[in-house]
Amino acid sequence: MSRSPPVTIAITPELTLDKFGPSFGAEILGLDITTADDEQITAVRDALVEHKVLVLRDQRLDDAAHIEFGRRLGNLTVGHPVHDSGDVAAEVYALDSQDNGFADVWHTDVTFMKRPPLGSILRPVVLPPHGGDTNWADTQLAYESLSPAVQRMIDGLTAVHDGNREFGYYLAQKRRGNGNVWDGEVVTSLPPVEHPVVRVHPDSGRKGLFVNPGFTSHIAGVSEAESRGILDLLYAHLTKPEHIVRHRWRLGDLVLWDNRSTVHYANRDYGDAHRKMHRITLAGDVPVGPLLP
Repeated sequence: MSRSPPVTIAITPELTLDKFGPSFGAEILGLDITTADDEQITAVRDALVEHKVLVLRDQRLDDAAHIEFGRRLGNLTVGHPVHDSGDVAAEVYALDSQDNGFADVWHTDVTFMKRPPLGSILRPVVLPPHGGDTNWADTQLAYESLSPAVQRMIDGLTAVHDGNREFGYYLAQKRRGNGNVWDGEVVTSLPPVEHPVVRVHPDSGRKGLFVNPGFTSHIAGVSEAESRGILDLLYAHLTKPEHIVRHRWRLGDLVLWDNRSTVHYANRDYGDAHRKMHRITLAGDVPVGPLLP
């Protein structure tokens, strides 16, 4: 069966993209980030807001170049508020399948902190021969495709995000209550935080769902049954196939995503094969919900 050639669009004179689909996600073509000029870096930053997930191929980076690219895009956080990634730079979070480094639940990175990251930049270090793809869902498209009645219901809700389920034991036992420095303070505990269920993107102004199965424990101010019902509805809608793009990794890839408008899931379908990824994160802001009438 024949297939039409990729449709590419130049969003600026500096950048050309091959879109993943009609709604979000794109591959940046022909850009070497180690030689990119300031105008190209600005174009990447703008494209991240618009397309939410950006793939660059054949970059061949080490940690230092990975970090330098992140610094050109914005301020960096430490690799993780709690996790100790060992003998790597402080900005790097190493996700290693040989050290329980899996991400096989839909989540948005570090929403259990008051200021979750703006975005993440991930590259593979070791890949399995097959499997280990990553999927992203567009939270803005998901919100916009909800019925107006459901949108009105959730616009004023807040949700509790709790990192203890995933990292509480690790912080208390493995780190002895002494985590990493996040927002200028050493993380010694993970008190749950509240964020709006619907987040207004600070750059685009678009509304998106800001709940995720990985870290959202419940909706505040409603019964447990109501909370579970609302979250189940939103998760089922968010992860519909038409809201999702999927990336098959190869060495030399670099993928950026907007943490304010996506959730993601890494397939754990490679058995005992080794998968190791290095991630850095861009510092974000406090999530803000919509203004209510």
